[in-house]
Amino acid sequence: MKSLFERLRSRRLASVFILLATVSAAVVAGSFAAHGVRGQETQNSSTDATPLKVVTTPVPPNDFVKIAKFVGPAVVNINTETLPKQSQNGGRRNFHQFHTQPNPQNPGQNPGDNDQQGQGQDDFQNFFNRFFGGQAPGPDQGGDTGEVQESLGSGFIVDAKGYIITNNHVIDKADKIYVKLSTDPDTQDLGRPARVIGVDKATDLAVIKIDTSSPLPTVKMGNSDTAQVGDWVEAIGSPFALAQTVTAGIISAKNRTIDQGAPGQFQHFIQTDAAINPGNSGGPLLNMNGEVIGVNTAIYTQSAGYQGIGFAMPSNTVVDVYNDLISPSHKVTRGSIGIQFREGLSGAVNRVYGFKNGVLVQEVQPGGPADKAGLKAGDIIVAIDGRPIKDGDDLVNEIASRRPGSTIHLGYNRDGKSEDTTVTIGDRDTVFADLNNPQPESADNSIIGAGEAKLGIVVQEVPPATVSRIHASGVIVESVRPGSFADLQGLSTGLVITHINRQPTPGKDQFDAVVSKLKTGDDVVFEVIDPKHPDQGINYIGGTL
Repeated sequence: MKSLFERLRSRRLASVFILLATVSAAVVAGSFAAHGVRGQETQNSSTDATPLKVVTTPVPPNDFVKIAKFVGPAVVNINTETLPKQSQNGGRRNFHQFHTQPNPQNPGQNPGDNDQQGQGQDDFQNFFNRFFGGQAPGPDQGGDTGEVQESLGSGFIVDAKGYIITNNHVIDKADKIYVKLSTDPDTQDLGRPARVIGVDKATDLAVIKIDTSSPLPTVKMGNSDTAQVGDWVEAIGSPFALAQTVTAGIISAKNRTIDQGAPGQFQHFIQTDAAINPGNSGGPLLNMNGEVIGVNTAIYTQSAGYQGIGFAMPSNTVVDVYNDLISPSHKVTRGSIGIQFREGLSGAVNRVYGFKNGVLVQEVQPGGPADKAGLKAGDIIVAIDGRPIKDGDDLVNEIASRRPGSTIHLGYNRDGKSEDTTVTIGDRDTVFADLNNPQPESADNSIIGAGEAKLGIVVQEVPPATVSRIHASGVIVESVRPGSFADLQGLSTGLVITHINRQPTPGKDQFDAVVSKLKTGDDVVFEVIDPKHPDQGINYIGGTL
């Protein structure tokens, strides 16, 4: 079955052919007209015409040509395959790549910014088109048509041993990843198998690797901090499956945050008007020295195509993330002190609380580093190790760059008085997990915490009327977290879970007891009944946790 891009390409070629045929018909008609008037053929001699010759005057290559030839061999095609998942709700998969918003500068205020890693990937994707190519989602945007889902992106080689940088959303949830080099033959279907080394959702970056018997061409990483608005830049990638496509433009802006709140805390982009389209994602943005200063990540569009506004993750951020992802832990470690705050406060708040620069603490995580150091909601953080803090971004960047276990001297104002304290930095992921997924202290504690933490669902006792209708007891799914294990398996709100791994779950206590024993790597099978269609009986939904 042809992919979406093949179908689009065929339609476009057909349109071109129709246009050319129309033009040809017009030329032929004109030719007949020239041959005679009222049926009388006229003389149409061309003996005095001079034949044309091709002139071979050398044209000196410009910088764009030099960069394309130098960097092109290190830019790769990335193809992925995602196998169909069993689903009851149309296969709720994370296909938000084609959603748009009308205003990139006012995407909406997040109710609470924090120095923990946010869960706003879906929100971020809802605001801006990702550069996915390949097959489009299935009916109702569910993406689960029972067929293998294909997608396309770009990447670039940074290590001759086969290490490649791309976007996380290019390879996210993929079951198979393939890389095609510019020198690989077109007859090779998808390319060379690749494996994931590490991903960082906060910056939407990923490192993958292909095996090679000989050194591969690589790019040079430039300094994005020295890039200036107005500088020429060049992009190379595979828009609409057209490999090694080169476009050029300028840097339109720097430090552009396109998603407000916690999801955008580590996403400060270079904005460019270089033409980039679906399939360019993960490809390099280059300066006039042929150095990578950004990874093309997102576009603002109302047509799913280029409209002159693209965003690239700065190379200085990319280098730091890459070095963490190739480390033994294969993860990015960021510091946190366990507070939440709000960005963009009005001038009235600043005047009433008596500060111009700094961060007003909105909430302190109980038991977190800031709580242990004595910080409280309403405190205004003004300095770290004696350096003044300008705003929330400044605070997050400073703390996130510190290693867990290290200490900082934090200055703050409370009730108009200057105070200071020493705070021990915590691991951002750990603090975030503690904040959002509290574990139950015992079987009598919150059952919601167990199901939500491990499976991504919130359950409640089944109402007696429903028990009578389905002739079975269990727990009813109240909510499903997008992208969670339960969501990917096809669980949806309203379904009744009667068993997990053949163990009955007639109530929340039994459900919690079963879930608490599940571990990563375990097979998990749900026996569910749809109360709306109890005549359909039990359905079995499962996967590997």
